[in-house]
Amino acid sequence: MNSAWRQIRLLAGLAALSILAACTTVSPLRTPAPLPPANVANNVLFRAIGLVGTPYRWGGNTPESGFDCSGLVDYVFRTEAGLALPRTSREIAALDAPTIARSALEPGDLLFFGHRHRVNHVAIYVGHGRFVNAPDKGGTVRLDELGGYYWRDHYLFAKRVLTPRMRAALAAD
Repeated sequence: MNSAWRQIRLLAGLAALSILAACTTVSPLRTPAPLPPANVANNVLFRAIGLVGTPYRWGGNTPESGFDCSGLVDYVFRTEAGLALPRTSREIAALDAPTIARSALEPGDLLFFGHRHRVNHVAIYVGHGRFVNAPDKGGTVRLDELGGYYWRDHYLFAKRVLTPRMRAALAAD
């Protein structure tokens, strides 16, 4: 009887391993950057969208004080992804994060805008050609479209910071 239970337990263990093995995936060979875990990206998006309407304030980095563009991005990524980003849009743009083609944008990617290849604005991509940003003095945090008049002409590039490597490098204390 004892050997019969051993065989049953062995077969059950092998069945469980087979099921687990079937659940694994093989990543494609040519991925520009790993996609973020869905729950972290979703948390970033919900927090960013939840801040729409918060007043703009140059140098601001909290909902209570208002936000400038980099303060908004830092606040959202610090509170929802545990990342400590640099303070200015140019410093964030200089991070050694993967640059993402416009056609490959994913929610949570950072968008950089400027003039003559000089970054002066950062925003959070939310999907479907839309992004959250703190655009200008006297305004509020808002949703805008990449195809909008100003934005389409000033878009420079995008970066993905919600990768395992970047999350390890930028982990907030």
